[in-house]
Amino acid sequence: MMIYRKIAGYGTAAALLTAPGLVQADVKMPAIFGDHMVLQQETVLPVWGTADPGEKVTVTVGKETARAEADANGKWLVKLPALPSGTPPVTLTVTGKNTLTFNDALVGEVWVCSGQSNMEFPLFQALNGRAEVPKATDSQLRFFLVKHKTALQPESDVEGSWQVCSPETAKDFTAVGYFFGRELRSSLGRPVGLIEACWGGSPAQSWTSLEGLQKEPTLQNYVARYNANAAQYPKLAPEYPAQMAAYEADMAKWKAEEDPKYQAALKVWLEASKNAKLAGQPEPPIPAAAPKPVLPKDPTGGPGGPSNLFNGMIAPLVPYAIKGAIWYQGEANAENGPGYRTLFSRMITDWREHWAQGDFPFLFVQLASLDIGQDWPSVRESQLKTLSLPNTAMASAVDLGDYHSLKNFHPIDKLDVGLRLALAAKKVAYGQDLVYSGPIYAASKVEGNTLRVSFTHTGSGLVISRPPWIDPTAQPWPTDKIVGFEIAGADGNYVPADAKIDGNDVVISSQQISEPSFVRFAWSSLVWANLYNKEGLPAAPFRTDNQPPQNPLQRPH
Repeated sequence: MMIYRKIAGYGTAAALLTAPGLVQADVKMPAIFGDHMVLQQETVLPVWGTADPGEKVTVTVGKETARAEADANGKWLVKLPALPSGTPPVTLTVTGKNTLTFNDALVGEVWVCSGQSNMEFPLFQALNGRAEVPKATDSQLRFFLVKHKTALQPESDVEGSWQVCSPETAKDFTAVGYFFGRELRSSLGRPVGLIEACWGGSPAQSWTSLEGLQKEPTLQNYVARYNANAAQYPKLAPEYPAQMAAYEADMAKWKAEEDPKYQAALKVWLEASKNAKLAGQPEPPIPAAAPKPVLPKDPTGGPGGPSNLFNGMIAPLVPYAIKGAIWYQGEANAENGPGYRTLFSRMITDWREHWAQGDFPFLFVQLASLDIGQDWPSVRESQLKTLSLPNTAMASAVDLGDYHSLKNFHPIDKLDVGLRLALAAKKVAYGQDLVYSGPIYAASKVEGNTLRVSFTHTGSGLVISRPPWIDPTAQPWPTDKIVGFEIAGADGNYVPADAKIDGNDVVISSQQISEPSFVRFAWSSLVWANLYNKEGLPAAPFRTDNQPPQNPLQRPH
């Protein structure tokens, strides 16, 4: 399913082409400050903008005031004292030679929602989206949608504005983020602000700064690609605006003329195909779709270019005070699943270094099940290993794939993804005592011709269960035995295994393996596995060998 709701923006590499020190006639603020914004409670509040060099600026939020003087480049920044929980709505006023006033600012929890298309997936397309959208009314829940933009150098601003949650503003907002924020609102009773900065199909290196990539020796291939993009930019950039204008004109014409012709031809074909089937005759050939105009090449290297999305969509948000980030991405890095661990860990650390708020909570989604010939098991393993970073948590979506359409990249159950991320937030960010993760592999040991596997995060105990939602037309989910485990001897040749729950352990065996050495669980792109804790959270995929990636297709056995 393709999602068409945002038009890709175009950012310039201004620092490559222009000199610093542009004079600002008035005090100006980046778009992240605006009416209806949410300010992070109990955290020092950076507020920044531009003015004339040397201009004195006063910032007031509620009863707090701070002053600054714009530097030689016209930039200024103040840090206001933390506002306590329960602070009523405030007004933010910035005064220099002119005065800016931002009304209806709430004090609560601010979260960045980022990643690729499964985070970008809008509420109206989600499971029960049509029922959820009309109910999406909450004046204490606020959204900021960052418009797509690529850039070779860090931008100073984004395009977007704070919106109060309503059916109109919620329908196109991230479904995962909406359900996450709604659950926090219910649990914490505080205002929640969500900043969506996503781009479908984007890899993690695009969301990592150039400085961040340069710090990791194994990521220098991305640095080289960035340098190549920067080198070609001066040649490609001058022609790009005219190319985009021509493309947009061609697209408008295509939508007005060619697509309606194709839709009409398709309608005729559907009727003819139906009649042919009823008559027992061969179906007529399906009409060919009119080719769409080709999008011109983005001179920055596009959304896949290293650092381009950090520069265009994240850097302008820094250092806006936040509580943490939620992240759903990894599909676009499946070509190097083992390497994703280093890249993803570097990206998280990079964000924390730029925000300078310490190790703020970073919560991420482990990839859902999908029937695809890529190394998703290694991506999931890299995500699991990223939990070694402090203040991280993983919401596994391994059981939330589309088990009716096995090749659907965008499973529609975004509610449970959001709820699992909210569970992680309640624990990691807010210190609540609860079970927030499914079972995670801890250790295994040989017991005769069996392997005993132990887990952490077993909650109230291990159980055989099934996804919280599955398409009723999908293959029935096994409930009488554990599926998903495989066992191997010293040769590393895996076979399906029998598995039995024994307390908080699982005992694995197979009549084909008399001397077991290795075990793995849910180790395939398309996952059929049904081990959970009693809190309804699935066990995370794992393996105990170090063999090169393999990607068998698991089905219930």
